[in-house]
Amino acid sequence: MASVTDTAKPEALHGAFGGGGLFGSRLGRFIIALNLLGLAILISGALVLNELRRGLVNARIDSLTTQGELIANVIDRAATVGEPEPMLETERASDILQLLFIPRSQRARLFDAEGGLIADSFVISDRVESKELPPARKRGEPALMAPKRPNPRQVAAAREALATEVSQAMLGRPVKGMRVTETGERVVSVSIPIQHVKAVLGVLVLEASDVDEIIARERLALAPFILIAILVMLVSSLLLNRLIARPVRELAFAADRVTFSRARAISLPRLSKRKDELGDLSRSLETMTATLSERMDAIEAFAADVAHEIRNPLTSIRSAVETLDLVTDEKARSRLMGILKQDVQRLDRLVTDISNASRLDAELSREDPRRVDLGRLLFDICALYEASSRKGEPHVRFTDPDLIEPVSVEGREGPLSQVFRNLIDNARSFSPADGEVRISLTHGRGEAVVCVEDSGPGIPPENLETVFERFYTSRPKGAAFGGNSGLGLSIARQIVSAHGGEIHAENRPDGGARFVVRLPEKKA
Repeated sequence: MASVTDTAKPEALHGAFGGGGLFGSRLGRFIIALNLLGLAILISGALVLNELRRGLVNARIDSLTTQGELIANVIDRAATVGEPEPMLETERASDILQLLFIPRSQRARLFDAEGGLIADSFVISDRVESKELPPARKRGEPALMAPKRPNPRQVAAAREALATEVSQAMLGRPVKGMRVTETGERVVSVSIPIQHVKAVLGVLVLEASDVDEIIARERLALAPFILIAILVMLVSSLLLNRLIARPVRELAFAADRVTFSRARAISLPRLSKRKDELGDLSRSLETMTATLSERMDAIEAFAADVAHEIRNPLTSIRSAVETLDLVTDEKARSRLMGILKQDVQRLDRLVTDISNASRLDAELSREDPRRVDLGRLLFDICALYEASSRKGEPHVRFTDPDLIEPVSVEGREGPLSQVFRNLIDNARSFSPADGEVRISLTHGRGEAVVCVEDSGPGIPPENLETVFERFYTSRPKGAAFGGNSGLGLSIARQIVSAHGGEIHAENRPDGGARFVVRLPEKKA
């Protein structure tokens, strides 16, 4: 139509919509980095605290090992009797274990060579387990639930684990590790064999029940990492909302303004300055709506020009029809009928050209471009004109019918054919009877050049650009009235511009006009 239709080129599109993958996206990298940051904080905190926990447990095991070896040596020296077959004096060993200091967080048990329990620090120290009672129940309140009894399976499993540990220590090597007691409490346990020379007389088992306290302290130490991770996630969520969600809403509101407020374009300068995908999207929407606005302006101007051009022949037809009934002279009536025929012919030509111009944008966007042999196309067009020409009409001649090599362009054959037909029709209308219209084709420097020359009076210098405007027409003297609509050259420029080329008019030195079409050449 009236606007110039440019074929979209891949290199003109924004990089955000041209691929590149996830890591080629600025927003994609930003989102991944924010999400990984909080996760990295948690992982690093867990790793650090895991190492700390392992170090604390190992330190506890080393402390119990040192303490157990000392107690085992004392019992070996003070409570071992008999030679050459030594044996452990159980009462003396129990007294020694009672005299030694065992902290409340630890438990010491002494087993004989058969695995029987000799002494337990919880028993010999008269340790009493105490728990704070809950407040007294008021009248009418439901009774508190009875305390849970130990699970028999749990008790059996704990006793089996202890027996296994003792039996392994009976082999003459210390056993260290963690296990669960009968009450479900995790303890650090060290079993030290009591040896006299090489004979194993018993096993000392030391347990430390402060592991849960260590784990609780570790969990408490993990709290800052958790809080930092939560803070990072909150900040990242706010940033994502500010940088992505809010701009997307702004774009949606701007689009709604265009839809409901009849605005012509989207304008979001703040977003357009961004160097990421949302900036690309904003610029693309601004360009798209600006192009649509220009298209709408062009359609309105085109509609106004069409109404003006159609009004003239309609006014002439109405005047001739109103006058026809009042005229009785046959010559005058014949002249009025001729005017009616000319106006109808002019109106038909206008409607046809307007229809072609209105469908041009759709045809250019619907048909995919392909390689077009310009030499063959021009030869066929010229041959068709020569075959259908009548006596006295200007001849159409292709001056380069035998090209050494084909000249090809990337485009649509139908619209390109219309360009050259419009130029030839225009040249014929300005050429004298039995004149000649010459078409030449050259190429070089990456472009194909087509020249259409006539033998008419030429174009006034001030109108070399005006001739491409819609509905501009300057009929030569003696030309048939209504034979030109003034849209042919405008349509030709529109099609050439859509193919990435250009067209201009100039006057030949020896008289006549020349129209030059330049199109990008498609190399084989």
